[in-house]
Amino acid sequence: MKIFVPPIKSQGIKTKLVPWIKQIIPENFNGVWIEPFMGTGVVAFNIKPKKAVLCDTNPHLINFYNSLKDETITPNIVRVFLEEEGKKLENIEDYYYQVRDRFNTKHNPLDFLFINRAGFNGMIRFNSKGKHNVPFCKKPKRFSKAYITKIVNQVDYVYKLLKQNDYIFLCQDFQETIKQADTDSIIYCDPPYIDRHVDYFNSWNENDEYNLHNVLKNFQGKFILSTWHSNKYRKNSYIETLWSNFNMFTKDHFYHLGGSENNRNSIIEAIIINYNTNIKEIKEVRQYSLFDLAYSKIPSNKTECLL
Repeated sequence: MKIFVPPIKSQGIKTKLVPWIKQIIPENFNGVWIEPFMGTGVVAFNIKPKKAVLCDTNPHLINFYNSLKDETITPNIVRVFLEEEGKKLENIEDYYYQVRDRFNTKHNPLDFLFINRAGFNGMIRFNSKGKHNVPFCKKPKRFSKAYITKIVNQVDYVYKLLKQNDYIFLCQDFQETIKQADTDSIIYCDPPYIDRHVDYFNSWNENDEYNLHNVLKNFQGKFILSTWHSNKYRKNSYIETLWSNFNMFTKDHFYHLGGSENNRNSIIEAIIINYNTNIKEIKEVRQYSLFDLAYSKIPSNKTECLL
């Protein structure tokens, strides 16, 4: 299967886990797909439900996708913007930081896309004052013609998806989002991994984990929870203390994004669900560029990931 990668990048993106998640969704699902922690939107944009409520506490993510939905941003607008700003990045020293400062003042969604794709290692990070603080990737020619085309294609995919389906984007707390679910909904939760990542918009502590557990255990519909199970150093203790009464599947995963080499390690992912399913074996997931000359020769038994 082909896996679409969204225009906004982030550490911990679930690209390689999408086939796994997709296989545990009931084939007859026809309700509302609800994500209290949408992040980049990679899961929803690949599941492609007819109706979805996609939420996050990061207002800039929500603003970006709402701007696509209301056509404040279009694929053509993105292309023109990146071509113009990309030239400035090549010719003006520290131009990335000028755009970052501009974004931190005006919160323009196009600036958000720019600094996201030109920032170090595809990170989304904000300081204690809510200011974006990811440094430059140090590639002045970052926005080549091919790279801009790739981003525009990613934007166009989401743009068309929003035209064809009924998606709502909201900036709100996960508990408010879960309240909107009914028994026909599926809630997919991908919260910040406890004990592993803290950010201004995505902090997560023990109280949050307990609160999430409490609202999900009382939910009468179906839920899917992504979390981490263990790595070579330690285990996630909350798997046993909170989530052991539910069905769980695990899978090795390697994260390529992050600010430190120490954070780019293999981790065992856990999927926790409150219903029974016959999960199938997931074939190897490989990533391919949209411009990979060998694209047409990709073996049919592989999962394709379009970068």
